[in-house]
Amino acid sequence: MERKIATSVQGFATRDGAGVSLVRVLSNTTVKEFDPFLMLDSFDSRNPKDYIAGFPLHPHRGIETISYIYQGHMIHQDSLGNKDQIEDGEIQWMTAGSGILHEERLPASKRMLGVQLWLNLPKKDKFTHPKYLSIHKDQIE
Repeated sequence: MERKIATSVQGFATRDGAGVSLVRVLSNTTVKEFDPFLMLDSFDSRNPKDYIAGFPLHPHRGIETISYIYQGHMIHQDSLGNKDQIEDGEIQWMTAGSGILHEERLPASKRMLGVQLWLNLPKKDKFTHPKYLSIHKDQIE
């Protein structure tokens, strides 16, 4: 079976949160074509000024976010009482469901390299109970 590329997208440099520099690959302009993939951000910097402002407390609802930190650190804190840190090679999975407030802090490190994907929850799961899960290196084989 021959496969053909139906669509390609070009990421663009932007700032989000309190001024974090990133490349947005999927955004509100690609939702119709790529749903349930709502947003995909990539970040790569050796300059802490590009990211240490982080993402102050903000809400989410009806989605899941998956963050993979290849190098660096991300500290998560949320309205459910979760507080956790992921670092080199670790993953954070948050289900916003019916609603959650959270913040992500990005402490200075030698390099901050990773991606974050936002997934649209199916209609039947939009109001599921919010959850947080971190997957640390010792859990990955």
